[in-house]
Amino acid sequence: MWSTVAVLDPAALTPDVLAFLAERHVGTLSTARSDGTLHVCAIAFTWDATAGLVRIITGDRSQKVRNVERHGRAAVAQVDGPRWLSLEGRARVARDPAAVADAVARHAARYREPGPNPARVAIEIDVVRILGRAG
Repeated sequence: MWSTVAVLDPAALTPDVLAFLAERHVGTLSTARSDGTLHVCAIAFTWDATAGLVRIITGDRSQKVRNVERHGRAAVAQVDGPRWLSLEGRARVARDPAAVADAVARHAARYREPGPNPARVAIEIDVVRILGRAG
């Protein structure tokens, strides 16, 4: 049976939702451009249930980095047939080498080892709301 998810506390996620977030899927990241229009792009992301944190690795000069630094909000979505989730929250760009290395290691565990990128940063989203259907 499918269950609707509307969670304000990411620590309260069900095992079905956590399993869906651990499966290998591509997602989308939505951020706001300077004119307020949405910038939506395909991304790989990881979910840290303990910290309630989404991590995305990217290049420091990307549009998504500029948007996050400008507005500080973002949403990640993952869809697989009738299952879908949207994770929303405050976003920041992490440039600290330890934080970027952690994001890279998590990415490699869920997807594959990324190629070298000396300008790599991590976008971190402190998730405050999760909507969707997973089960």
